[in-house]
Amino acid sequence: MALQLVIANKNYSSWSMRPWVLMRQLALPFEERRLRLDFHAPGSSFKRELAQLGAAGRVPVLLDEGFAIWDSLAIVEYLHERFPAAGVWPTAARARARARSLCAEMHAGFTPLRSHCPMNIEARLPEVGQRLWAGQEAVRADVKRLEAIWGAALADSGGPFLFGAFGAADAFYAPVCMRLLTYALPIADVAGDYVERVRRAPAVAAWIDAALQEHDWIAEDEPYRQRPDAGR
Repeated sequence: MALQLVIANKNYSSWSMRPWVLMRQLALPFEERRLRLDFHAPGSSFKRELAQLGAAGRVPVLLDEGFAIWDSLAIVEYLHERFPAAGVWPTAARARARARSLCAEMHAGFTPLRSHCPMNIEARLPEVGQRLWAGQEAVRADVKRLEAIWGAALADSGGPFLFGAFGAADAFYAPVCMRLLTYALPIADVAGDYVERVRRAPAVAAWIDAALQEHDWIAEDEPYRQRPDAGR
């Protein structure tokens, strides 16, 4: 039985994006199961279906013959154990440790950037980005931190991705790359070039294309836009 990855809307769900683009880029076999991100709605099917999996009530969830693994870090480690030669993590011990450190930092940090700039792939909000850049010192600090850790990793590896070939660290930072594009936040050339390489990676490009085809408005994930048909 193929692995099944349970995700939510590709336009909004940054956590879902991480394992999906990793598995797709590394050609790991899986089936996609997409749930609509309607967990605020009464009688939400999102909550009901996730409850049936015995998971934590959030996406992503990886199912392996009915066995559920949730949380993107846990999923990545499971994939590494299941497919040790696939390239989930770098082969060198120190590079592997550093890649895990970067993923853990993304997993637990960058709260101002993530909260003020929710992922919204179809949107283009440069005016919001300008306001945030001018008024949110913590967002500027997060971007500077990205520049520092990406620059160091790329200098050590020689690129094109953080640790050479596309791996878990790039998958974890792919949603941040989407945020930087949506909000047009200023970023140094080295980091900006890396964002563009991530955007063009085949798995990321496929995710973006699918997100642009959804046309599914989730009001809770739209703090800066009005519904296109509002007022009609």
